[in-house]
Amino acid sequence: MKAVFTVPLSKVIKELSLHPCYEPADPETILICSPDVNRPGLELNGYLEYFDRNRIQILGNAEYAFLRAQTPENKHIATDRLFACHPPVVIIARGLEPDPELLEAAHKYEVPVYSTQDTTSSVVAALVSYMNVELAPRITRHGVLVEVYGEGILLVGDSGVGKSETAIELIKRGHRLIADDAVEIRRVSAKSLVGTAPENIRHFIELRGIGIINARRIFGMGAVKLTEKIDMVINLEIWDSTKVYDRMGLDNEYTEILGIKVPVLTIPVKPGRNLAIIIEVAAMNNRQKKMGYNAAQELLASLGMDMDAIKEHERKLDLDL
Repeated sequence: MKAVFTVPLSKVIKELSLHPCYEPADPETILICSPDVNRPGLELNGYLEYFDRNRIQILGNAEYAFLRAQTPENKHIATDRLFACHPPVVIIARGLEPDPELLEAAHKYEVPVYSTQDTTSSVVAALVSYMNVELAPRITRHGVLVEVYGEGILLVGDSGVGKSETAIELIKRGHRLIADDAVEIRRVSAKSLVGTAPENIRHFIELRGIGIINARRIFGMGAVKLTEKIDMVINLEIWDSTKVYDRMGLDNEYTEILGIKVPVLTIPVKPGRNLAIIIEVAAMNNRQKKMGYNAAQELLASLGMDMDAIKEHERKLDLDL
């Protein structure tokens, strides 16, 4: 069964700096489960067939102009009709004063009402962006997430392969840590994954032989970051002399996380390899590929090979994520 996530109204109030007009209950106890918002023009006119009761309702100039053009009786019926559906909250934009009929219906059905000075479009955009992150589908997976030259790199591999040690070296080289050991991954759009650390272990790193350290306190605020988009997965594995590793970079390997394809590189680990530098180069090379440049293709073309005859192969890796 699909997991249903919620966000308390109190967090929405804080994020948008909303002012209370009517609070029937503690906002912390009112949970919102829909990332969508609604401007109830059709609903005020009486069309409720496709009305989603879980959506936040936004009232702006258009809705207010419609209500004020009605007779007192019709205005009362329209507001009563909307609040009888028990939406989680009604937000009034542009600093408009709530009408007595609106507050009467809010008290009758115990629906919270808040106001903001922002324009209606700004409120809708901010709400959709915020709710898409807070209510996004998510999983928690073992790994280390770091930001390297602006690229979000998720390091995965068997326990003890050196993920945390590599993260420390990257931090020392000026890059930033997002999460160690447990990475909470959210699908915030059809193409984007964002990773963060669970709040109770944020900024902590486990180093075998030393123990637990706090990266923020040791290396400073510039060494950590709360969230980062996941641009690439790097799979660290112990060097296998019987395995053939990619030496050209023409084949594209990927894995799927929450239904989104993410490029994967498999980097063998053995004494003498500087993983931090290798990951830095991998991050820069991945950015170049996204911008349309492939060094392997340029090399083969300079050697006189027919690039039309050379096809890139895409292969899915089922990593233990």
